[in-house]
Amino acid sequence: MARILACWLGGCLLASALGMVPPPQNVRMNSVNFKNILQWDSPAFPKGNLTFTAQYHSYKKFQEVCKSTASTECDFSNLSKYGDHTLRVRAELAEEHSDWVNITFCPVDDTVIGPPVVHVEALADSLQMRLLAPQIENEPYTWTMRKIYDSWVYNVQFWKNGTDEKFAVTVQYDFELVRNLEPWTTYCVRVRGFLPDRNKTGEWSEPVCERTAEDETTPSWLVACILIVSVFVALLVLLGCFTLLWYVYKKTKYTFSPGSSLPQHLKEFLGHPHHGTLLVFSFPLSGESDVFDKLSVITEYSENSRQNPDDSCSLEAPSGPGPPELLSEEEPYSVGPSDPALPESASERDQHNLLSKHQIYNSQTVDLSKQPKN
Repeated sequence: MARILACWLGGCLLASALGMVPPPQNVRMNSVNFKNILQWDSPAFPKGNLTFTAQYHSYKKFQEVCKSTASTECDFSNLSKYGDHTLRVRAELAEEHSDWVNITFCPVDDTVIGPPVVHVEALADSLQMRLLAPQIENEPYTWTMRKIYDSWVYNVQFWKNGTDEKFAVTVQYDFELVRNLEPWTTYCVRVRGFLPDRNKTGEWSEPVCERTAEDETTPSWLVACILIVSVFVALLVLLGCFTLLWYVYKKTKYTFSPGSSLPQHLKEFLGHPHHGTLLVFSFPLSGESDVFDKLSVITEYSENSRQNPDDSCSLEAPSGPGPPELLSEEEPYSVGPSDPALPESASERDQHNLLSKHQIYNSQTVDLSKQPKN
């Protein structure tokens, strides 16, 4: 060390004696997240304050970035992120200058990956982490280091506060949930970027410590009970709605189209089979334009029937509340297959009339001739 310092002082003295300007010392590139700062140390020179000029090689020629600056650093963040770049710097004093000092720099390989941004939220028995890769210098805020490197992942370390045992997790996404932690315990987390294809690691973030809360996990049996009760209540609600709709439907139907029913005495009459048969065959079929009249005729017994009590007894009509009905003269009632010829004597004619009255009385009702009303 003493020999190096002696050589450096000797060179400075020799350069001073010969009037030469010494070159910058310890030229280096400090690049973090593509923020490229070229730095150097000013050499010892007793004749005055030195200035510096820094350039980079582009398209077969050098372009100046910093010219005659008194600062010992120069910003090269506008360089392309890909490819090798040649940079150089020299010291100047008035018209005199030192030799150039060159370095080679490849941003995508040589830049340092800075620490990511970490947000931690403590839950019952877990830690919820939101991670954000470092932002690139001179780019929109959406451009991060993760967009440059396809193999980007996060290395996550967490541990109980106050202990040395650390647990490591590799995360591929910007969101991670660490489970099965102890409740009411403080855990600390730190994160860094990592490039597996380049085997390159970034800088660790500052530890973030959070305390977990009480375990509020709902028991499985309680979840099952709640589900069963919910299904039962839903079925009851559906049944109630169906019943209400049916009731409304019946009420509406009865209001706007009330049902008609037969009288009770007619239902009892039709309930007996022989009554129904009599009702069907007692009315002959007719057209819609035909109109029927019902004629009831009350007749008196003739004198001959009174003089022949034997005949009247044999042909006496049964008693009843109503008078017997006879056919009209226009269409006489047919008695049967008897001789159609008219009786020759009055006695035979009386017997024929009594027989007709007896049959008419038993039939109770006789249809008259089908004559339409005018």
